[in-house]
Parts: sequence; C-alpha cells; structure tokens
Amino acid sequence: MNALAIIFAYANNDKLKELTEKRTPASVPIGGRYRVVDFALSNMINSNITKVGIITRNNYQSLMDHVGNGKEWDLSRKRDGLYILPPYAQYDSNMQEYGGWIDALSAAMTFIRRSREKYVVLTTGEYVCNIDYEEVLAQHEKSEADITCIYRRDDRGTTGDIAYTLEGDRITDVLLGAGVEGEQNMSMDMFIIERQMLENLVREAAMRGQKSLARDIIRRHLNTLKIFGYEFKGYARRVDSVQAYMQINMDMLQEDVREELFNNPNGRIYTKVRDEMPAQYLEGARVRNSLVADGCIIEGEVENCVLARGVRIGKGAKVSNSIILQKSEVLAEAHLEHVIVDKDAIVRTGRTLIGRENLPVLIGKGMVI
Repeated sequence: MNALAIIFAYANNDKLKELTEKRTPASVPIGGRYRVVDFALSNMINSNITKVGIITRNNYQSLMDHVGNGKEWDLSRKRDGLYILPPYAQYDSNMQEYGGWIDALSAAMTFIRRSREKYVVLTTGEYVCNIDYEEVLAQHEKSEADITCIYRRDDRGTTGDIAYTLEGDRITDVLLGAGVEGEQNMSMDMFIIERQMLENLVREAAMRGQKSLARDIIRRHLNTLKIFGYEFKGYARRVDSVQAYMQINMDMLQEDVREELFNNPNGRIYTKVRDEMPAQYLEGARVRNSLVADGCIIEGEVENCVLARGVRIGKGAKVSNSIILQKSEVLAEAHLEHVIVDKDAIVRTGRTLIGRENLPVLIGKGMVI
C-alpha cells in the first residue's frame, strides 16, 4: 500500500482518571494481554503499511516500553518501519499538550515531508477495531476523493464527538460536539489524504493559528475539496472514558466480538510477547466466562472478568464483572464486583468493593486497599 501512517498518541484524557495518570490512552492495557495501540499498529501492518509514525507529547514512557522497535508488528526494518515522534525542541517546553492535530502534524512535518509515499493515513491510537485500510484506499482512489473520513453509525455520541452529514458518499457538513439523539455518522478520527495536499493544508492552517483537522480543515474545505465518507461496519469502540474502557473489556467476553477482533480475515492483532508460565488454577478455583492471561494464580471465584498477566486471586475471594491488571493481587476472602484494579495494586484480605455497571470502582496503579 503506497501510504505512510501517523498515529496520534499524545492525548491526555481526564475521563480515564488514574488509568492515564502515568500513561497515554494508547498505552492503556486491554483484553488481558494487549494495549490499545496494538490495534492501530496491527491494522497498519495488516494493510501493508510499513512506515508508521507515532506522535507523542508527554507520559509516553509506557508506550515506548511497549512498542520498542516495532518487532512484534514486523515494523523493525532497515527501510521504513516504526518511528516515535516526540515533540521538537522549537515547541514551547512549558506547553503540556498540543493544541490539536494541526499542532501535532506541524511538529511532525519534517518526517512527513521526507517520506516518499503518495498517501497518508491519519488515525487516533484510542480505537479498538480491526479495519482494512487497503479497502478504504481503494474507495478513496475510485471516488477520486481529496480526503476520505472514516465513520461509524452509532447512537452513543457525546458532546465531545464529531458527526458527518452525507449526500451519497460525499460529506456535506461537519457537526461539532455532536450530542444529537438517535443514530449519527460518528467520526472515528481516521482519514486518508494525499501527502502533498496534507502538507499544504497543514501549513495554511498553522499560518492562520488553526488547531483542528475537522473544524479548521475539513469543515472549511467542504465546498472546495472532494471530501468523502467511508462507513466502517465492524466492531469499533473508543477508549475515552472509564465507562467505555470497562464496556470494551466486557464486550471481549462475547465470542462474536473476539472473533471479529482477533480472528478477522483482515489479519490478527499483535502485541508484545512476554514469556510467562501458564495460568494456575489451584484447589477451590472456579472460573466462568473470563479472559485469563498467562502467569495468573487463581484460588478463588472469578466470573465475567478480564485478568491480565501475573494476577493473583486468593483463596475464598470472589471477583465478578471486573478488570484486574498486571501483577495485582486480590487477597483471601475479598469481594469485588464492577471494579477496575490497575497494575501492581493490592486488595487486602476481606475487603469488599462494589461498583455499578456504568460506574465502576477504579483502584489506581500500585495502591493498597
């Protein structure tokens, strides 16, 4: 595929609370053994995109530790491969966040300008989906579009989302802060655009002090450029809140969702491989409808849960509808329901924590409860 990819992995998201205190949303663990960015990287290599830049800003140590040199995604190459794009020195060192995609693309423009590929795929690193960008590019070229915007039909738009109005496949309006009731054409923050056109549009927007790709480029050029939509019909959810994070993990307990994400004809989802012993189920263990990663030791009861690597569930403990991240411990006789326990945390003997389906209890990294 004659395209390079840019993954935006710099955002901080207050709605994810402690989960992103020391990591970006893209590096949040998910599904027991994956990180959110694994889906974006896997989608690229499965679509034969072999040059991928990840734009970072701060809190990216966890992300760099995970992606390394890109070997697990076949992106460790002498030519092209994976590039981490931290902020350049000319940007204000006191600025904790890019103002928008225009700022981020301006900072990465040297990388883009020196590339040879004809097209650029732009995507957030926060989506869980399995998408074939070659199919999107085929439609882009067939329609002779200047920009193709990928969207999904959904009725869960919030005030921070963007929706499109279409006539046929052509986008005729961009609705900002979409919170309209009913099903909408919700933006997935994924785009295909010709590289030189992207350079020109970003340069023009930066000179005007503009920040947003959707508001300041796409909306501004609806009548001067051919801007088309591509509907993605598969499973797609964005990790943009604690509630969304919880729901996505619970969705992965459904066989049809797992099949679409991990056994899709588009390709598999790859992640960093760690050598761990198999999970151990000791006397008294009862596990139902759960994802259990390597290295777990279970003596209690687990139902409708996602357990990451190295988790320990003590004797007599009962854990349901919960997510327990790497190397955390739930000690004997503890009771957890609708709880998210971050990495290296400990829930002491006999503790009871009960949240709600739409309001889970969140235990921060390394905490002892």
